[in-house]
Amino acid sequence: MTDTLTANTLKKVASLDDRKWRRREGAFKAEGSKCVLDTLPHFTLRALYATSAWIESHEDVAFRHGDKLATASRGDLRAMSSLVTPPEVLAVYDIPVRELPADAARTNLVLALDTIQDPGNLGTIIRVADWFGITDIIASRETADCFSPKVIQSTMGAISRVRVHYCDLCDTIPAMGAGAVYGTFLDGDPIGTATLSPTGVIVIGNEGNGISPRVASLVTSRLLIPSFPPDRETSESLNAAVATAITLAKFRGL
Repeated sequence: MTDTLTANTLKKVASLDDRKWRRREGAFKAEGSKCVLDTLPHFTLRALYATSAWIESHEDVAFRHGDKLATASRGDLRAMSSLVTPPEVLAVYDIPVRELPADAARTNLVLALDTIQDPGNLGTIIRVADWFGITDIIASRETADCFSPKVIQSTMGAISRVRVHYCDLCDTIPAMGAGAVYGTFLDGDPIGTATLSPTGVIVIGNEGNGISPRVASLVTSRLLIPSFPPDRETSESLNAAVATAITLAKFRGL
């Protein structure tokens, strides 16, 4: 355990707010007691920074990770944190290297994210996926970074159990050998009466533009989440995370 943090250390941890630096360093950060305690068992820890009060109230964590633990002042944590209110504890982890199982879409549902750009939406989608038993998400390279601080906070620990794989969707979806590829469209079949499989790929489109034409060409089953009542004027579309939750609930029989 160390009690001295250098200006270089503070700057280096703060730089992990930026996607370029996360990729360069191969690291990301988790902030706040709940987030850190949820993620500690699942990622390789590089460093743990905490106030003396937090350390005293979490002696077991301090004992297990003493060689990576540094006492930090509130000012230190403010300098390293992306949050408006600095946390009492902050962890830095290695970004894991994860392989997409070859049979992922043949044994379970897989979400395919087509340019989800809002970090809050992405974090909520990961959290929803975790709730409904989805363990693998494939995402276009234009999708927000799942290891950004805002996404990590939004997942509420779900990032520990859901693997996000960045790829070219138009190459990856056909190679998965899924029996069905689903997507939501305004001209689709109502999801409540459609035949849904417990396996396959579900495509979630961009917040503003929906599913891109190239990815849409891979969809074998077009679904509609109908508004209610059908003839009432309503919002133009649903938030991507909300649409994901409704869709997965239907697939799980709710």
